[in-house]
Amino acid sequence: MSDELEHIWSRVQAQLALVVDEPTYRIWLTNLKPRELVGEVLSIEAPPQTCRWIQGRFGRVIEASVELVLGPHASVELCPADAEPSTRRIADSSRPSALPDTTARPRAPHRSGPIGNPKLTFDHFVIGDSNRLAHAAALTVAEMPAQAYNPLFICGPPGVGKTHLLSAIANLITAHDPTLAVRTTTGEAFTNEFLGALGDRSTDQFKARFRDIDVLLVDDVQFLERKTRTEEEFFHTFNALHDAGRQVVLTSDRPPHDLQALEDRLRERFEAGLVADVRPPDLPTRLAILRKRAHHDGVALADDTVLETIAQHVHTNVRALEGALIRVVAFSSLTGRPLTTELAREVLASLYPRPARAGAPRTIAEIQQATCSEFGLTPEELLSTSRGARVSLPRQIAMYLSRELTNASLPAIGREFGGRDHTTVMHACKRTSSRIASDHITREAVEKLREMLDRDAS
Repeated sequence: MSDELEHIWSRVQAQLALVVDEPTYRIWLTNLKPRELVGEVLSIEAPPQTCRWIQGRFGRVIEASVELVLGPHASVELCPADAEPSTRRIADSSRPSALPDTTARPRAPHRSGPIGNPKLTFDHFVIGDSNRLAHAAALTVAEMPAQAYNPLFICGPPGVGKTHLLSAIANLITAHDPTLAVRTTTGEAFTNEFLGALGDRSTDQFKARFRDIDVLLVDDVQFLERKTRTEEEFFHTFNALHDAGRQVVLTSDRPPHDLQALEDRLRERFEAGLVADVRPPDLPTRLAILRKRAHHDGVALADDTVLETIAQHVHTNVRALEGALIRVVAFSSLTGRPLTTELAREVLASLYPRPARAGAPRTIAEIQQATCSEFGLTPEELLSTSRGARVSLPRQIAMYLSRELTNASLPAIGREFGGRDHTTVMHACKRTSSRIASDHITREAVEKLREMLDRDAS
């Protein structure tokens, strides 16, 4: 490399470093090398495996940086390191797909369903030990669709950030390359669209919508369970996309091996990629989430321990955590009282009972025994199929406490309650949470059972 070319390239690198964040620059642009300068055309070598991706994503940035160094009439040729310089310039070429696709298809991105919220980006996602792997995998997929983890399967209980990551992927991909066709949907929406296509005899159009794309993002894929025809259609859609080298990202409330009602061939394909779980946030992550939300909303705190109080009360998921903050702020605004720790405790005491004392987790059997003792039931009655109020309410409370006080998954809890489905457990938890907020009798019963289990644990 001549001294002049080396000097020019160092100035171009300095310009690139100013407009691209440091991790992105280190991953993608440090391996670029200048090949030659002919007139006002600078030829740049890129690693063969990422050349097309760099050209598609950073071509205009590189061109602008070169123009700042060499002048407004300068141009760039980007070529693989193992090939001769191409006569096609970045500024004059059609932008190729970042995916391994042999046909360039200039299409507008597809959007559908409730995903793709522009506010749900990687910048607004709080990283902690409970979601670090899922976040890193999602970011990698967004930066290199179909080149890293395909499929990517993100699993975890409701409200822990799965949809946020899915939206962040969609937003980052479409921001960096608007020519890519991205379709976002849910398991329920996919099912409804497919059934509608069957009724309208428009299955060809349906297949085109879901297969002639570059990236498919599906939230709550567990909804496909026990829907035979929809499962079969999704199986063929998945295969068509995967075989063509297109990216597929899925989320579910359970890992693939727990989707027992799903066809084996689908579960096997889900497990063939990367399975990344997201767990409920720990205390430091909950505090970070609250601080970020409070800063974003401009919440004025009279006491720095308010957020810590909320984080200690609400530990199930991010959605409940942010809801608790909104509730406390709203109560302060409506009553004119300052946001203090005492106010937070007062507002949250009824809606979010205090967490159990630290110690060994309770077992489902212990919770069932305490529930039977409190409500005067036999174990056989608690696990029976009876739907009478005398039995169903205690059963739902026991399921709710099993979810709160043990590490058992929803399917595991269902098995311990007479072989019930995980959706039954989920319904019981939601129903009990609603009753705790609106019915003081239920709230007192749940609190009393918590205290009983606390005493037994001490």
